[in-house]
Amino acid sequence: MACPLCAEDGGALIWRGERLRVIRAQEAGFPAFYRVVWNAHVAEFSDLSAAERAHCMESVTVVEQALREHLAPTKVNIAALGNMVPHLHWHVIGRFSWDSHFPSPVWAPAQRPSPTAQEDAVRALLPALEAALRLRLAELPLL
Repeated sequence: MACPLCAEDGGALIWRGERLRVIRAQEAGFPAFYRVVWNAHVAEFSDLSAAERAHCMESVTVVEQALREHLAPTKVNIAALGNMVPHLHWHVIGRFSWDSHFPSPVWAPAQRPSPTAQEDAVRALLPALEAALRLRLAELPLL
């Protein structure tokens, strides 16, 4: 079976570096849902060298910090599951107390309807957030 994260970016490409890329996922109801995807096909975080792991986690941190600075979410969720797609990627998701699933995980059943106006307000802030992400990620040294 072909790996979808090897075959395509996996969402709206925000930035691509030598080792990894950052995409905005197209997850309905969650406008601040990003993924840090390792470019090479590896299944587990421990498949990376120590330097690669450090670079990967620093990139995840940059995404989290940008979400916090630009969107002021209630919480940022970070997860690396890979059960459905065994290609190393981290979910970095800005969560808001008003989102349809909060405080439950994004994969749980919705607790209320999606608040379109609030989601649209977040979407309006994404261009500035993503511009900042591109600058910060490009400045990260390869360790």
